[in-house]
Amino acid sequence: MGILQELEYRGLINQVTDREGLEEKLKTERVALYTGFDPTADSLHIGNLLPILCLRRFQLAGHTSIALVGGATGLIGDPSGRSTERTLNTSDTVGEWTNKIKAQLERFLDFETGDNPAKIVNNYDWISPVTLIEFLRDVGKNFTVNYMLAKDSVDSRLGSGISFTEFSYMLLQAYDFMKLNETQGCALQVGGSDQWGNITAGMELIGRTSGNKAFGLTIPLVTKSDGTKFGKTASGAIWLDATKTSPYQFYQFWVNTDDQDVVKLLKYYTFLDPEEIARLETAVREQPEKREAQRVLAKEVTELVHGKEALESAINISRALFDGNVQELTESEIAEAFKDVPSTTIEDDQLGLLDLLVAVKAAPSKRQARQDVESGAVSVNGVRTSEMEKKVGEFDKLAGNYLVIRRGKKNYYLVKLAK
Repeated sequence: MGILQELEYRGLINQVTDREGLEEKLKTERVALYTGFDPTADSLHIGNLLPILCLRRFQLAGHTSIALVGGATGLIGDPSGRSTERTLNTSDTVGEWTNKIKAQLERFLDFETGDNPAKIVNNYDWISPVTLIEFLRDVGKNFTVNYMLAKDSVDSRLGSGISFTEFSYMLLQAYDFMKLNETQGCALQVGGSDQWGNITAGMELIGRTSGNKAFGLTIPLVTKSDGTKFGKTASGAIWLDATKTSPYQFYQFWVNTDDQDVVKLLKYYTFLDPEEIARLETAVREQPEKREAQRVLAKEVTELVHGKEALESAINISRALFDGNVQELTESEIAEAFKDVPSTTIEDDQLGLLDLLVAVKAAPSKRQARQDVESGAVSVNGVRTSEMEKKVGEFDKLAGNYLVIRRGKKNYYLVKLAK
């Protein structure tokens, strides 16, 4: 299967210019292609992961993948897919975020080994030296205002207003494509479906300035089966940075994938072959309660993003919480598993259980605490307890210093003993 056929099987082609011409070029040449990532935050998220993996697929197919970090365009702001202006960040902030995103990209693309390493570039290197007059004469002269107004990224903002800064973004991205075509022989730009107007503007500029043939391909923006945005939770975006979204949280996000979405996401985010995906699709249909496809999806993507050791820890935490065997967790796993639950530090290890439940706000009063214990609703370190007079210091501590209290099925409280 050729690279375009693989992308099509995986549902990763939204639009493509001159499909036949691109297919022939990919069959007969090593094609250089690029995707841009603007540093609008200090980490990429799982929405960005999809185009990153497309670059990886092209590299595995023998083509030259270029990851562009928008150190310059990140200072301007892309209006695509937005109804309001972006907040402009300082040069220092964008520079710091640029370096962090470069480091993340290096985890997914091979920039060193083999005879076809991927490349990473920063458009600040070629945009910052250009004067305004040079840019207007060499780039702006090639586009009419009417042409720019017809693009969806601009047209959709005319009602609410768009600044000249964001209006000009399309020209900067077109300039990126032109420069990479000149210096790297880059003939293909890949981006999300909201980038179609920017990509075709770049093709237009290349044609007008050098006469070279260039191509564009967009991948779909990922949505869930109910039409809502993918990659958002109640606590925010699912980040690739482990300090922003822990490996356990990351793993759980994929495990909780809806049955209606899991096969699509297996195709999008994993490198499993069609036969294995077909087997998992059958498993979803015939034995959905086992959630095998979700576990495979979570395993594949978590290991890809965070590595084997982080995956094993995430699985260990998940198993311990599901089975109630929290005694097996290490101190770091306890911190990760319960980072989002109420946490209390206790200095008095002679505090009784009922007072402890009130102190950590697991119960509003000792009377309610007593009722909860009597009804079997309270467990400490995974063990249901009825010993109301037992002191904090008499319980076996997790990792020598922690108690995990559970009230009911889902209400957890972390207690740390002050040393």
